[in-house]
Amino acid sequence: MIQLNHAVVTAFLSLAATGAAHGAGFKPCDDAASHPALAGSLCAVEQAPADPSRMADGPSAPVSLFVRKFPATEVSRGQVWLIAGGPGESGASFYKLLPQVREAFPGFDLVMPDHRGTGYSTRMCPDEEAAASPGGMALAGAEWASCFRRLNEQPGYTRQFSETNAAYDLKLLVERMPHKGKTYLYGVSYGTQLVLRTLALGTARVDGVVLDSLVSMQDDDKADISSRSLVADAVGRQVLADCDASPACSRQMGAPAATVYRRLLDRAAAEPALFDSVPGKNPKLLFGNLLDIPDAAPQIPYLIKELEQGKGERMQAVIAQVEEQMESFGGFAQSPPSTPLVILITASENNLRPGRTAAEVEREEAGLLFTSSLPGHAVNTPLPLYKRDGWFATLPQRLPPTLVIHGDRDGKTPHDAAVRHIGALRAAGPVQLYTAAGKGHFVLWADRCARHEVRAFVLGKDDGKRCATLAGSR
Repeated sequence: MIQLNHAVVTAFLSLAATGAAHGAGFKPCDDAASHPALAGSLCAVEQAPADPSRMADGPSAPVSLFVRKFPATEVSRGQVWLIAGGPGESGASFYKLLPQVREAFPGFDLVMPDHRGTGYSTRMCPDEEAAASPGGMALAGAEWASCFRRLNEQPGYTRQFSETNAAYDLKLLVERMPHKGKTYLYGVSYGTQLVLRTLALGTARVDGVVLDSLVSMQDDDKADISSRSLVADAVGRQVLADCDASPACSRQMGAPAATVYRRLLDRAAAEPALFDSVPGKNPKLLFGNLLDIPDAAPQIPYLIKELEQGKGERMQAVIAQVEEQMESFGGFAQSPPSTPLVILITASENNLRPGRTAAEVEREEAGLLFTSSLPGHAVNTPLPLYKRDGWFATLPQRLPPTLVIHGDRDGKTPHDAAVRHIGALRAAGPVQLYTAAGKGHFVLWADRCARHEVRAFVLGKDDGKRCATLAGSR
């Protein structure tokens, strides 16, 4: 029998003992006093069918779904379900962002589920990903081998963690949890894909949707996971062009920024010590990752110039700043993303070139200035993948009023692909687009104007706090 998540059983024993299954609702969280960000939170554990989409044959134990709610600080207007990205991230990625989220959704209860396979919900490797295991909920040491061995020995069980099953989970939770007022769904990155699949299943009781950093359509071969380095490179070159257009930045570079960078990369073949201050000694990958850090992306040209001069002080300062900012998303037992789930869903759902080899990825990236790790991770995946089902690339037939917020410098979910996706979605309902100029991924976190646009959208009125104009509304 498949074991339920040990952390859920241990940390939330009181919920299980009182019957946290169908309709039991929320109770004070056992860990609410363990961190200021969790103060006042309520928790629930719901049971869901292990394989609602019938991906694999045979009976199996139900999965446990953990949900945390932060009640409104005033009379509640309704609820907002905050759907994390990844895949592999849990609801914990929002815990330290409550001020920003409350600014965007004033007066709403904030509900944060852990997808199956993440956080305190049933894990793919319940022993190795338990909070009390050597690596906590992240895999460490020998846990990698034992986890992946189990998943390969039980392919039917592994395939139960499909995206469609996660969408059925969300549909079940939204329809089952008691509430008053309106219901909104907010998804970020992969969370937008999961929200749209949930709506395609015909989820009831949803009054509106906010999609942050909207992923491309699943059959868009210009923006899938295998093309992610090409996406990062295009955005990175825009950052370098911004430097060229700035008198101060271009003067310091002394030549077009892309030229300086290419010259640096060529030198490194003979002088590898040039990149000693670069984490992983791979500036293409580092700078690709920095594109979505609001304060770090504009620093990239200056980092390139100082690397050319053999300096590392600015690099150290930027890395320290990024690490501090990333603390906004972590610090809880649930925080580490599930690597097995990342691999399973990414490779099964979002890689349109599954036959590529590592050598082919390397050849494609040889001429790029910015890269992503995802195309390489989608090669030779160590898990039994699942076949795409009938919901792959299927759009909802009906869409409630929807707002998309998206940065035009997003190196993960490209803006032009989001625009194409919006065009297709408009056949199902009204969709508005707010473009955050100069911003990258996860706009709600990075852009206050975006939060004000969301606020106006969910309140149904302009309360004077908007600072931008919606585009492309219908």
